[in-house]
Amino acid sequence: MNRYDVVVIGGGAAGLSAALVLSRARRTVLVVDAGEPRNAPASHMHGYLSRDGQAPADLLATGRKEVRGYGGEILSGTVTDLVPDGRSGFWVLLGDGRRISARRLLVTTGLRDELPDIPGLADRWARDVLHCPYCHGHEVRDRQLGVVGGTPGAVRYAQIVRQWTHDLVYFTPPDTLTNAERTGLLARAIGVVEGTIDQLAVDDEDHLRGVQMNDGCVIPRDALFVPPRFVPNTTLLAGLGCTSDPDGWVSVDATGRTSVPGVWAAGNVVDPRAQVITAAGAGSAAAIALNADLVDDDVRNAVSDLDHGLPATSPASTQPKESR
Repeated sequence: MNRYDVVVIGGGAAGLSAALVLSRARRTVLVVDAGEPRNAPASHMHGYLSRDGQAPADLLATGRKEVRGYGGEILSGTVTDLVPDGRSGFWVLLGDGRRISARRLLVTTGLRDELPDIPGLADRWARDVLHCPYCHGHEVRDRQLGVVGGTPGAVRYAQIVRQWTHDLVYFTPPDTLTNAERTGLLARAIGVVEGTIDQLAVDDEDHLRGVQMNDGCVIPRDALFVPPRFVPNTTLLAGLGCTSDPDGWVSVDATGRTSVPGVWAAGNVVDPRAQVITAAGAGSAAAIALNADLVDDDVRNAVSDLDHGLPATSPASTQPKESR
């Protein structure tokens, strides 16, 4: 069984972009994707030059087709563990018991959004409960908007959302605002509702009607922005011993290289603010760095073969075989 040059774990924008670049560089590449993209609930994505308004699923379908067109492989499955193989490569262990050999790894497993525990909030995620004003603000511009606050940085977040509407309400628990924050909200005509949110009010046509407070009062709103807590999906990287910062985010250099030799990471798993277009760019940068690292390895191997009197081989002559 031949080893793949690179196994990419995660088939989102970062993973597919990397696989495309590597496949075009004549590397043997396998993308293992669990099929659970973070933006699956969203009907459209925005801010991606030439793809603005496209459905996220359509972007991924196109990306998979392009990768396959250059000989890259896509495998549906879940990676349960990554294990060094003792010869500068890795075993990729799958949930169905299979294992795949890789010279290098790129982990693009993304993150998950932890939302406030407000009844009805999660059900409306990516519909009229939103998190990124740059992704969705234009689509709800000039409407009655709200921001669920009370967390660090939420007031600053509300000030950004204010760019898309003149009618914005900031919901926050009592006694959480500083004088400076309260003054800033007042200065830009951002309404403040202090209290506990009981639930979201929804009309008969399944549209958000407003925010119901625990006193029964309903504040009319057409859409809510919620700054979620971003939690990176770093279990695989942590298992390899990759260094993380105090907040749990794996540390990488500008190309996505981790502290473990042979392992890169890109996209939301290391950058919570990366939009789709940013993640795709990070995947491309990681791919270029990965190929350069593999070239260095190819040179070392070729020199070793030469020293042992073995014939030179073309890097494009080896084709991947089905994993067992």
